[in-house]
Amino acid sequence: MRILIIEDEPTLHKTLSEILDEFGYQTDVAESIKDGEYFSGIRNYDLVITNYILPDGLATEVIPSIKATTPRTPIIVLSAKHNKEFEIAALKGGADDFIVKPIDFDILLARIEAHLRFWGSNAIEFGDLSINPTEERVIYKNREVEVKGKPFEVLTHLARHRDQIVSKEQLLDAIWEEPELVTPNVIEVAINQIRQRLDKPLGITTIETVRRRGYRFCYPKKKK
Repeated sequence: MRILIIEDEPTLHKTLSEILDEFGYQTDVAESIKDGEYFSGIRNYDLVITNYILPDGLATEVIPSIKATTPRTPIIVLSAKHNKEFEIAALKGGADDFIVKPIDFDILLARIEAHLRFWGSNAIEFGDLSINPTEERVIYKNREVEVKGKPFEVLTHLARHRDQIVSKEQLLDAIWEEPELVTPNVIEVAINQIRQRLDKPLGITTIETVRRRGYRFCYPKKKK
């Protein structure tokens, strides 16, 4: 799972990144709203941690752009002091949690796990098709379809970002622990397995290829 940290205090974002990496998360660090918008524009994140006050504005300015593209991505806001107005503004602005510094990292990790568990435990449903990330199950018209491993993770990631074009690089970053050690053709293999195991036998189309840009979850296709 990949987490974006938007924090301008070097010691804190370094510590956050190291602790999260130690617990198996992949992290990117941005030190401003501008950088945060850049990263969220090129990658899909499972969770975002952002400081409330940043050098070029407030967290409430970056939250909408993240939620606009990935509305279910949990966002945790950090604050140097407990300010009721800050907390209300952050939560009303789309944040999912608000934590006051100094950070208790055990509590932060527990909250991250809770948010990710809540997000990942809900079945993703589109009409007759249900994808359950927790149980790694795909159900179509009450029939279970055998899609496991990386193909299942690719299918789930694309389904969570339905109607968005997701590039091979974004899929690699989101799913593979060490994306730099694998080649993009593993995505093609995973997509082909989804089509062979799910689409072809059932006569449906779940993923479409967008030439030179990536893939898009398209089930069910919208009527024109």
